[in-house]
Parts: sequence; structure tokens; C-alpha cells
Amino acid sequence: MSNSKHFSVAGKKAIVTGGAGFLGRVVVRKLAERGCTDVIVPRRRSCDLSCAGDVARLLDSTESDFVLHLAGTVDDPAGRTDIATSFSNNVLMATHLIDAAARRGVAKMVTVGSASSYSPSAPMPLREGDLFSGLPDTSRLAYGIAKRLPVIHAYASRLQHGFLCISLIPTNFYGPEDNFDPDTSYVIPSLIRRFVEAADARVAGVTLRGTGGATRDFLHVEDCAEGIILALERYQGMHPVNLGSGTEVRIADLAAQIARLAGFSGKILWDARYPDGPPRRVLDTSRAKREFGFRVRRNLQDGLRETLDWYRANQQDARHDEEARAVASRV
Repeated sequence: MSNSKHFSVAGKKAIVTGGAGFLGRVVVRKLAERGCTDVIVPRRRSCDLSCAGDVARLLDSTESDFVLHLAGTVDDPAGRTDIATSFSNNVLMATHLIDAAARRGVAKMVTVGSASSYSPSAPMPLREGDLFSGLPDTSRLAYGIAKRLPVIHAYASRLQHGFLCISLIPTNFYGPEDNFDPDTSYVIPSLIRRFVEAADARVAGVTLRGTGGATRDFLHVEDCAEGIILALERYQGMHPVNLGSGTEVRIADLAAQIARLAGFSGKILWDARYPDGPPRRVLDTSRAKREFGFRVRRNLQDGLRETLDWYRANQQDARHDEEARAVASRV
């Protein structure tokens, strides 16, 4: 492990953008468990992070010791029409936060990117040194590039201002309280909902998009949040760091595993008219282990069972949240 100076969060004041979200809530809880006394979670209705003036007022009014930037606009590759808006929001939020924090002498900042930033042609497992070797997959091009840019900005701010801003690249994370909305959820929560509903309805088969042949790396949200906090506490390097399980899982195998856990015994069919995305994605996590002692604590099977059990116990609440998001999007 790196011998970098420990950054204690105890008694400090923090800004956590995206702190009310799926990952953010776990990060905020872990900060409190470590003695962080004051966590500010900005909300869009009162603080638009894509506006430089709002960001400046946020930092001036809070005088926070550190910033964790988890907020972001996530693209849906299945047909969003606001890709340019999403791109500019992601770029502007990170740009304004890094600039404002650097100029105000904030002690430390962490930005959280995405494994979608890697090129599908990069060698496996994906290593941080290959982050800029080729463009992201065309289906996530704008999102992947937007999530790359803060890495360069953090590096430049370190050189010009001596600002300690570190960049993390997590893989797909999942867990209890994830987003199970069929229109916006990602792989694991989407599959859990499909198979739970299919098992309950006793349907003969479920058709999934793609071929099932692609592979992905999945990380439990508790492990992802712990990795973020460990990096905050222990890492001071200039290079980005992957956070992942280091394990490659075929989507067809994942679907079969979730179907078994859900009690679904029908057929699983695949609609190859839909693209799989990059054929493989798994992260090399040796830098995170070496630099700040990051290790995965939850295996996939236990994590899937925990997430599925949570969904079964909270289906009504999950659907209420979907309705609330739908209403909010129309306001």
C-alpha cells in the first residue's frame, strides 16, 4: 500500500454532489461513520452545478474541507434525444467544481468517472494507462468522453495550482435501493425486475436484448463507496484509479444466475437485433489495491441475492419512486 499521508475526514465539512443518489447515499453514510460532522448535499432546485455562479456560491457559503463529485447525467444508449444536454451538463459540472475548489484552496477533491470511457479495443483487463488509447464505444461516445475530461482537468489543476484532485473510474455498481425502473435501469436491476415479475406471473419465457455474449465487471455499491472513501483518505497520486471487482461475467450467465435466484424456470431468449455494446469489459484493480488497499468484500452471488431480496421486499416502494421520478421529469 502507498505510504501517502492519511487524510482524515473526522470533524471535517464535506460537499458530496449526487449525495442523494444510489451511490451517494452509501458514501454519505460511510463518511458519517468515520466522523465527518457536516455533509452538504446540493440539490438541483437550489444549486445548478452546471452554472459557475451557483458553484461559486456553494463553495463560498459552505467553506468545505473536501469535495466528492458523484453527480452526473447518465445517458441511455437505447435512444435518448438529449445527448448534447447530458454531455454539456457532465462537462460543466466537473469543470466548475474543479475550478472553484482549486481557486479556493479546498484541501482535496475526488471525481468519479465511468468505465464507459475506455475504448472497446483496449486490451483486457482495462488498465488506467489505456484510458486514452482510442475512443469509447460509439453508443456511449459523448458520455464516455465527458467522463474522461475531468481526469485531464484534475491533472492540469495539480500542475498549475497544486490542487489535490484525484480521479476514480468505477465499473457497473449495483445493490439494494438501486433504480429498478424498466425505462432507465441498468443491467442487474433490470434483470432482477424482469425475472421476479416473470416468476410471479409464471410466464413461459423472457426475451432479453442482445446476444448475452458480452462480458462485464460488476461491483457492489458498498464496495464502490468504500473504495471512494479509501481513495479520499489514502491516495494522493496524479493518475486515475479503477474501482472494480476484477472479475469478468458473461451477461448470459448473469441472467441465468438471477433467473435461478428469482425462481424463474422458463426459457431465456435473446433478441440479437439489439447491440451488445463492447464485447468485453473488466477492470484491472491492482493500482487501487496497491495504492490504498482496496479489496472487494462481497461476491457477486451474495450481492445478487441481497439485491433481489431487497427488491422483493420493496417492490411497492420502488414503483412509487419511479412514479415520483416521472412526475419530477415533467415539472
